[in-house]
Amino acid sequence: MRMVIFGLTVTSSWGNGHATLWRGLIRALGRLGWSVTFFERNTPYYAGARDLDHLDGGNVVLYPDWEDIRHVAEQAIGESDVVIVTSYCPDAVEASRLAQQACRGLKVFYDLDTPVTLARIEQGLRPAYYGPEGLHDFDLALSYTGGTAIDALKTLLGARRVLPLYGHVDPDRHRPSQPRAEFAGDLSYLGTYAADRQAGVEKLLVRTAARLPDRRFVIGGAQYPHEFPWGENIFFVRHLPPADHPAFFCSSRLTLNVTREAMAKRGWCPSGRLFEAAACGAAIVSDTWPGLSSFFQPGSEIILADSTDDVVAAVGLPDSEVDAIRRRARERVLDEHTSAQRARELDRLLSDSLPGLGQGLAAGQPLKEVI
Repeated sequence: MRMVIFGLTVTSSWGNGHATLWRGLIRALGRLGWSVTFFERNTPYYAGARDLDHLDGGNVVLYPDWEDIRHVAEQAIGESDVVIVTSYCPDAVEASRLAQQACRGLKVFYDLDTPVTLARIEQGLRPAYYGPEGLHDFDLALSYTGGTAIDALKTLLGARRVLPLYGHVDPDRHRPSQPRAEFAGDLSYLGTYAADRQAGVEKLLVRTAARLPDRRFVIGGAQYPHEFPWGENIFFVRHLPPADHPAFFCSSRLTLNVTREAMAKRGWCPSGRLFEAAACGAAIVSDTWPGLSSFFQPGSEIILADSTDDVVAAVGLPDSEVDAIRRRARERVLDEHTSAQRARELDRLLSDSLPGLGQGLAAGQPLKEVI
């Protein structure tokens, strides 16, 4: 079975959460018998920070602009069983329209940024990756966010059928690792700087660091401004490629998850970093949002924090309790939130949406065994 994806980027994890998700999912889809081609515009922003030279389970088409690739894209679409266009793809509108014209199979839109999409539409703005027709012409819309977002995509963008496809982690890439001295800390935080996360980072990390001057705090990520309120016991690690994430998570006693404002407000939107940290065996302290308990059990698999006091208390927990939380979180993510599990879920969703994809497919049986 052939799949074509038009996305933001799979070759660079710089400043985005899409790349590592696609790498894990495409690798797992390849094991199920899918042949995947990922179209990515070769932008200088990502070309200067590329951290992938081979895509397991698929191939990448890098192109300078849409007109240069349009004929190749049309041919690939015509030969595919499934076409997926994604949020923040710089040529999403053009790719969507070409898919409507040339695709003989299933046409899918995957919004990996649903809370941002909905917030902009509610403000009277239309995201650049949606044309005026919205989602009406797609056979299936996938949402990185569940809960009320599912109905909102139908109401605001005219989607006919919407299903959630949550984040995930590839445990072959994110797993317990040897600690590294430069990442050592009592509490770490890994995330690209975002203005709508700043209040949470300041409340849960910066103020905690000020309250605990004898403890060490570490922030890793890209695009942090000079005016960020660094403290003497807060140490900064510039953008980390995915290969360094396990060591980063495993070098601190606790790691912090801070959710972007639109995601937290909408709920049901676990970040990929949350699953990555758990797969690496980290004990996670997280802000709260609706639906979180569907992914991790508060108090048992994850520590919830609404205030600086909550994080100070978490830092003071005994080692035995921290170790138990990290162990249970890793067990949960390996049971329910791996890329392989999401790939099987996507395979079933596609087969249900286009019956010809699933002919002869026994329940739960990998596709590659029946073609």
